[in-house]
Amino acid sequence: MKSWPIQGAAAALLVCFSASPLSAKDALAYRTDLSDTDRAKVAKVLRPPETFDRPEPFEPMQGGAGTSTRRPGRDAFSLSNSNLTFEEEQTFKLGNGLFKKLWTSSPSSTQASDGLGPLFNARSCQGCHLKDGRGRPPRPGEEAVSLFLRLSVPPQTDEQRRLLAARKILSVPEPTYGGQFQTFAVTGLEAEGRFDIEHEDIELPLNGGETAVLQKPVYRIRDLGYGDMHPDTMISPRVAPPMIGLGLLQAIHPGDIESRADPEDLDGDGISGRVSLVPDPETGEPVLGRFGWKASQPTIRAQSAAAFSGDIGLSSPDEPDNYGDCTQAQTACRALPHGEQTRLGVSEAPDPVMDLVTFYSENLAVPMRRDVDDPQVLRGKQVFHDAGCASCHHPKYVTSRDAENPAHRFQLIWPYTDLLLHDMGEGLADGRPVGDADGREWRTPPLWGVGLTRTVNNHTRFLHDGRARNLLEAILWHGGEATQARDTVIALSPGDRQSLIRFLESL
Repeated sequence: MKSWPIQGAAAALLVCFSASPLSAKDALAYRTDLSDTDRAKVAKVLRPPETFDRPEPFEPMQGGAGTSTRRPGRDAFSLSNSNLTFEEEQTFKLGNGLFKKLWTSSPSSTQASDGLGPLFNARSCQGCHLKDGRGRPPRPGEEAVSLFLRLSVPPQTDEQRRLLAARKILSVPEPTYGGQFQTFAVTGLEAEGRFDIEHEDIELPLNGGETAVLQKPVYRIRDLGYGDMHPDTMISPRVAPPMIGLGLLQAIHPGDIESRADPEDLDGDGISGRVSLVPDPETGEPVLGRFGWKASQPTIRAQSAAAFSGDIGLSSPDEPDNYGDCTQAQTACRALPHGEQTRLGVSEAPDPVMDLVTFYSENLAVPMRRDVDDPQVLRGKQVFHDAGCASCHHPKYVTSRDAENPAHRFQLIWPYTDLLLHDMGEGLADGRPVGDADGREWRTPPLWGVGLTRTVNNHTRFLHDGRARNLLEAILWHGGEATQARDTVIALSPGDRQSLIRFLESL
């Protein structure tokens, strides 16, 4: 899997902040995958809209030629890109089977399916990514499955500080419990513990006489199975994000992401997005991170391998430890049998398992937009732009002609993200740095498909921990660089706020 090297960042910033007007060719000079003619066409199609009385060309096809045009239902996030070949459709279906596969503990009579855990959060990829969609916090009386806790501690040694500074590691795991809190374990082994979620209500008055009530979650860990945690343990809750359009995000040219970064806010708009640099899985050198809530993974394959290891406890050629997140301090865990079978290949999920799951994850189609010409939706789109939301939720890109899969090449897509790190304020801060992301920063999540969350997942929980119960609450939790945009939404008339929500629901 290709990891894009960081290149041309300085030139991209010069283009972005130059005071003199630039031609379309010059403005996209970093797009070496394009001809001069292509660069001029791309620059034209990526211009922001000048009016909001009609949809932009090709706006309904938000996933490019691969957009699913089927009537959306419960499976709206589980369909393949429409422009795959017949052979690729077969590969996609095989990957789908592995994505849904329930893994078992070792030893097992089904040797191609064992290796679960010994500590884990879910038994399948689908267990977290519900219907390939968005996870949620547990309901009262439920165990948490599609929400889990990341763990880390501040660096304890000079060597750890050196590795962090060199981006060889992104965080320091908790010494006993590792990098993730596992609430399930195989038979005969104690889980790491449980956690409860309580809520504090926060009332927020809105213009027009309305009042929103936000719920701030408070997490309390209990029933620890392996002794006390380090006193300086940092905890960050995460829900599983939707899977649609990942291959297209991977196909965005790195220069298109770098050029939008403005870490010193040189243009004075209050938005200072930063790129996340993470270690390349093969070389260890810094490359652009674009996946995960903190942009801590460079490719879909790397993200998949990390999830296999941390969430399910399965090793792969990319993450070869057969005990997943079991630490050396958890001796009972490491004394149990693992699921690697010599005759099947190296690791518990040997190739072609990783190849197939990666291909599946790269090719889940983005659903076609709905009601793009509805007057209220168009008004909401104008409100979205006028409020400054598009500064971070950048609407559209044309993907690279050099993308690995032809289905992802040179596609006009509408993900509504810049894939950069932004300070989201104290309200959303987890206080836990990961690589270049500090404890207040998050990667801008894509918005495509957000309006189908209820249809697919039977809930409307948003943000990194699912605290927002609807789209308006998600907006009202914004702070930091998004404070001005949030305050603009608070000051809107009730009608314009509803139009903004209708626009988001059309994505």
